[in-house]
Amino acid sequence: MWSTVALALGAGVLGVNAVPHFVKGMMGEEFPNVTGNAPVRNSVAGFLGLLLTALLVYWADLASHPWVGAVSIGIGGLSMAVFHGLGGAYRLNTALGLPNPPRQMHAGTTA
Repeated sequence: MWSTVALALGAGVLGVNAVPHFVKGMMGEEFPNVTGNAPVRNSVAGFLGLLLTALLVYWADLASHPWVGAVSIGIGGLSMAVFHGLGGAYRLNTALGLPNPPRQMHAGTTA
């Protein structure tokens, strides 16, 4: 059961993290990425993240522990959604001394 928890949690984190990189890359927009902010790098990173997510879900053996697996995926995904919602990718690039692309802010919000 613990391998299901660990693999499913990792799948949730990795899968939700892969989405903004993949989408921004497909749209031709820059997004903070430790390998570089360019759209092609984000597309590749996002695609590989989604591929690894599928492998983690496969290896997690969710059929044996469906509820534990589903909750673990949800917790991992929610944690990464909050990370990105709070600008974590931009903060990580800053902490690593990497350049950040311009951040688009909506009206009424601050960076």
